[in-house]
Amino acid sequence: MNTQGMVAGIDVSKDWLDVALGEESLRVANEAAGVSSLIERLQAMSVELVVMEATGGYETQAASAIAAAGLKLAVVNPRQVRDFAKATGRLAKNDRIDAHVIAAFGQAIEPQITHLPDEQARELQGLLVRRSQLLGMRVQESNRLALMQGAMRKQIKSHIAWLDQAIDEVNTDLTARLRQSPVWREKDELLRSLKGIGPITSGTLMSSLPELGELDRRSIAALVGVAPFNRDSGAFRGRRAIWGGRAHVRHVLYMAAIAAVRSNPVIKPFYERLIARGKPHKVAMVACMRKMLTILNAMMRSNTPWTPSWQGAN
Repeated sequence: MNTQGMVAGIDVSKDWLDVALGEESLRVANEAAGVSSLIERLQAMSVELVVMEATGGYETQAASAIAAAGLKLAVVNPRQVRDFAKATGRLAKNDRIDAHVIAAFGQAIEPQITHLPDEQARELQGLLVRRSQLLGMRVQESNRLALMQGAMRKQIKSHIAWLDQAIDEVNTDLTARLRQSPVWREKDELLRSLKGIGPITSGTLMSSLPELGELDRRSIAALVGVAPFNRDSGAFRGRRAIWGGRAHVRHVLYMAAIAAVRSNPVIKPFYERLIARGKPHKVAMVACMRKMLTILNAMMRSNTPWTPSWQGAN
C-alpha cells in the first residue's frame, strides 16, 4: 500500500452517496445538506484522500464541496476501478461494495489528485456542453430531413432554424463569458495566439483542463489521452495506441489540429514530414495534437504568447 492515511471511497448515484471509511459504510443524500454532513465526518476522521468515480455529472456537487473543504480528492475513470476490481477478484457488486472497491483502488494505486475548475469554469463548461448537444441535434435533424417526404419536412426545417438560433445565442454567451473576467480574457488571448486555436477550443481548455501549464508535457499528454501506449509482449511489437483521458478535450483539440495542419507554419510542415515518412493520417494527426498540447502547456507555464519562432515547447 502506498497511501499511509485513511482513504475514503465514494460510490455516486443521482440521489445517494455511498461512502466507505475503513471497515465502516454510510449513505448520505447527494444534495447540499448530505454533502455537508459527509465533509464533517471526513474531516473528523482525518481522511487523507477521497476517491470517487466520474459519473457524468452526478459527482460535481460533492466533488466541488469536498475539494473546497481542503480535502485531497481524486475523481477517477470508472473503467480503471472495474479493471482493478476484476484483477483483485472482487466480482460482487452493489453500491456499498463499490464504495469499498473504490477506497481499495485509491489505497493501492494512489490516483492523481484532481484539480477542479472554479465556478466560472463550470458555468463555461455548461455552455460548451449545451452547444455540443445543440450541434448534435442539428446533425440528427439534418439527416432526417434528407430522408423525409411531405409535410414533415416543413416541421424539421423549422426545428433546424430554431437550433441555428439557439446555437448562435450560446456562441454569444460563450464570447461574453470569456470577456467577462480580465483573468479569463488574458488566458483566452494567450491560448488563441497559437494559430489553429479558436474560441471553442480555448474555452474547453480553460474549463475542462485546469491542469494545463502545471504538469510536464508527458503528464498533460497522458491526462488528455494523446500519449501512445506500448502494446508489446515478448518478441511481439504491437502498434502503439492512445486510450483513456478526457475525450471532450481530445475532440476539440482534434478539430484545432485540422485547422493547424492547413495554416499553422509549425504544425503544417510537421504533419507533412510525418506523412512523407509513411505515417497514417490518424497517427500524424494525433502527433500534431500532442505537439499542440505541449506548446500550449509551455505557453501557459511561462505566460508567453506563441509566435512561429517560439521555442518554449522544447
